[in-house]
Amino acid sequence: MSDDTATAWTALRVALAPAFPQLEAVEGGGALTMDLGPDGWLLELTPDGRVLCQYGMALEDVMTLLSDGTPEDLGTDEIAKQAKYYIQPAVSKYRGILLKSGFAEKTEMNEAYVAVRFERQVDLTNPTAVQALMSWCWRTIGVAR
Repeated sequence: MSDDTATAWTALRVALAPAFPQLEAVEGGGALTMDLGPDGWLLELTPDGRVLCQYGMALEDVMTLLSDGTPEDLGTDEIAKQAKYYIQPAVSKYRGILLKSGFAEKTEMNEAYVAVRFERQVDLTNPTAVQALMSWCWRTIGVAR
């Protein structure tokens, strides 16, 4: 991170704290996250200037659902497909409005989880615009709906 970006990131974190006291740092100087209500959506603001609205599922949770608590010998690919199936209703609910609002959809998978994320670039030097977008996400997806 360049000095200018680091300065903008630090200033943005300070500016957002009063409006979003629930923001938590993932790691020192890294992304900020907050839950978007009880449905499991997560908002993430990254130091490289992205706002992410994401919904996912741990593969371990999928295994539990598929096997009813008993160990099964399922491959990771099969479990990931099932996770995508399980998260689709929640994702479909907001896909249209997020895409119309300038977010791009991506799917992220690894050994631990499957997530669908909607991301949009923001200007870290414009705290008012970042706060407005985060507030919109909160109103649209979060508990304030």
